[in-house]
Amino acid sequence: MAKKKLGQHFLRNKEILQRIVNVAEIEPQDKVVEIGAGMGDLTALLIEQAREVIAIEIDPALFRILKERFRQRQNLKLFNQDALKFPYEEIGQFKVVANIPYYITKPIIFRLIEVRNFISMTLTVQKEVAQRFIAVPGSKAYSALSIIVQYYTTAEIKFYIPAKFFSPPPEVESAVIKIQRRTEPAVKVADEKIFFKIVKSAFGQRRKMIANSLKSVVDEPKEFLNKIGINPLKRAEELSIEDFAYITNELCKFCKK
Repeated sequence: MAKKKLGQHFLRNKEILQRIVNVAEIEPQDKVVEIGAGMGDLTALLIEQAREVIAIEIDPALFRILKERFRQRQNLKLFNQDALKFPYEEIGQFKVVANIPYYITKPIIFRLIEVRNFISMTLTVQKEVAQRFIAVPGSKAYSALSIIVQYYTTAEIKFYIPAKFFSPPPEVESAVIKIQRRTEPAVKVADEKIFFKIVKSAFGQRRKMIANSLKSVVDEPKEFLNKIGINPLKRAEELSIEDFAYITNELCKFCKK
């Protein structure tokens, strides 16, 4: 039985699971990490294609099912632990393929981006969250999350999955999104910490004019923005990732004077 507190919604349709595996483009030499292995339906497909599969499942009851189901498989390593605390840094390069619990979507994305040794992530996530990953300036879904994801990666929604294919059905529609790490960030910034501080401050008060939302980052923001040619009356959702990089780099120049 699915446990609500763990965000469990099992996807057991083999045709859809195979589509997910196809999107992941797994090669015979690949190491694959599956987060939230559940009852092992996706796991069963992954171990047929990858050199090694690392399956992480936090639920002890499901972990026991997985151990019994795959006790003969040599290319599968099972871990009964919190995926947010798994030492990804120690396993070399890997691809992620997972139907992750929706409540940990953002923290697990940030955790994996921080690690920097993933090749790609093929994830089933909430439709609205997937749309935020790929959102462009001016759209309702555009947010700080959009910029953070797009700074480090490229992302593409591959297909949608209606709720009826899950057990129990979630209250939202789902999307399969493929995220691939960039070899270099999307923009060059003089200081990443300042860049992300500016982005988060701007979107933390997204309905405010950019001049007001940056008061915690820069003194006299209106004058500063006018000086560098950015309209201080604009709001965060009107600025591109290039605009935020430009503001960051100009602020770093200003701070050095």
